[in-house]
Amino acid sequence: MNFVFASPLESVNDVDSLALQETARPQTVPQTRFGGRIYSETGHFSRKFSSRTRSKFITGSRAFLEAARSDLQKYTTVAYKTMEVRDAESTAEGFRVLFPDGTTEVCRKLLLATGVVDDLPELPNIQHYYGKSVHHCPYCDGWEWRDKSVAVYGNAKKGYGLALELTAWTRNLTLCTNGPSNLSSHDRERLERNQIRICEDYIVDLEGSEGKLNALVLANNERLPVSALFFDTGERQRSYLPAKLGCEFNERGTVKTGDYETTTVPGLYVAGDASHGVQSLIVAAFEGAQAAFAINTALLKQKLL
Repeated sequence: MNFVFASPLESVNDVDSLALQETARPQTVPQTRFGGRIYSETGHFSRKFSSRTRSKFITGSRAFLEAARSDLQKYTTVAYKTMEVRDAESTAEGFRVLFPDGTTEVCRKLLLATGVVDDLPELPNIQHYYGKSVHHCPYCDGWEWRDKSVAVYGNAKKGYGLALELTAWTRNLTLCTNGPSNLSSHDRERLERNQIRICEDYIVDLEGSEGKLNALVLANNERLPVSALFFDTGERQRSYLPAKLGCEFNERGTVKTGDYETTTVPGLYVAGDASHGVQSLIVAAFEGAQAAFAINTALLKQKLL
């Protein structure tokens, strides 16, 4: 796991706070949502996010990160480097973070913004379509497929809920459960009332070109014409550090946080997709700003005592 390491420094050996953040690498599964999408694996970023210090919009996940990092360079009290983080542990003074070269940093406060990993469905060639016509978030990408033929991939309650959710954008929906649906009679009836078809046949291939999905090929050799596919197969924490440091988790598997992104571990903060339920770039930026405010305030109080 690769991280951005940014630390406000009083001196080389006196670190007040550390921020560990997921980097955007060409071969990572995207984690951060925005009222559009940011995909570090495919490089797609369909919506614009403006920097506070710029009047123009910045598009592209890599360009966005480069612009943000460029803004940091003018702050002489901030050290920045990209390096794998091997481990982190609580200490009497705060935290100790271990790097691959054997060096460590000791800090009073630690902020984790390490994100989550979306579990892609185990479908052939899905990576060629992900971010272009295969998506996980209807609020990010539903509008682009309004009134189109859309497949929903998911089983039982997950697929059922996502299919109903997508009726806000299209009524041409097929719930593909890739085997027995495990739906109750009540759920089946509700889907039928909303004219959502149920397909329990196994999917053996995806057809399309240049990232544009045309059809799902079923085990019975039938083709199901679709323009897009949305899935709900879950997600998991990208980093083991929240669990290792003793964070508590909610039923969704994200970190429980309180006011200003505090955790149940004193001095440890978690912001972004790794915490809460709403996963969006705007929300993540807001949480990061809240955590930074809380960290600065806590450090100031400690120094004044």
